[in-house]
Amino acid sequence: MGVTATTHAPGEERLLLAGPDALADDELLAILLGRSADDAAARRRAQALIAMHGPLRRLATRSLQEIGRTAGVRPLQAVRLAATFALTRRLMGERLRPGVLFTHPRQIFDHYHGPLRDRKKEIFLVVLLDARHRIQREEVVSEGSLTSSIVHPREVFAPAVRESAGAVVLVHNHPSGDPSPSEEDVAVTRRLVQASEYLGIRVLDHVIVGDGSYASFKEAGLL
Repeated sequence: MGVTATTHAPGEERLLLAGPDALADDELLAILLGRSADDAAARRRAQALIAMHGPLRRLATRSLQEIGRTAGVRPLQAVRLAATFALTRRLMGERLRPGVLFTHPRQIFDHYHGPLRDRKKEIFLVVLLDARHRIQREEVVSEGSLTSSIVHPREVFAPAVRESAGAVVLVHNHPSGDPSPSEEDVAVTRRLVQASEYLGIRVLDHVIVGDGSYASFKEAGLL
């Protein structure tokens, strides 16, 4: 009985022989774009993606529609890339799991840095904790500039009341990359802390995620 030989595209062969770390970004993207009769064509499409959207870190923030608008990228290929980037974001955030005890703002930064650092808009979340400060789950409250009209106590604390949370940690990102609290950040946080006192739900911290660093209201003495 003969052995059926399996053929691989040049990029796949290099990965098998040298490992994924030996391949350039466009070579890895070309593999994700799928088998092509012309491996050079797949690599050209990968290079077009990088040229149009920027380096991998920026490309990973693009929507399915934006990826699909790149010349030569078919709908199924765009779906495959979007799924890969989504899985990567989830893997980067696996350290913050339900039941984990919240003890330090670094936990929040480690979990949200990857998913939030390159977002074009400010994303405001509330992390729900039980009475022993164990993490329950997160809830996205708003997307857009952080203002008191957008981040309303009703939206922030409704899930906490519904889940009988004992405490919360507030989280949002700064698209500029600088996590320093703005005057609006301070004003919104004070308003939320005041509301929390009436509800009996403690605000343990407000963590602002930047590019490679974070700011903690608790550590800065602002809570």
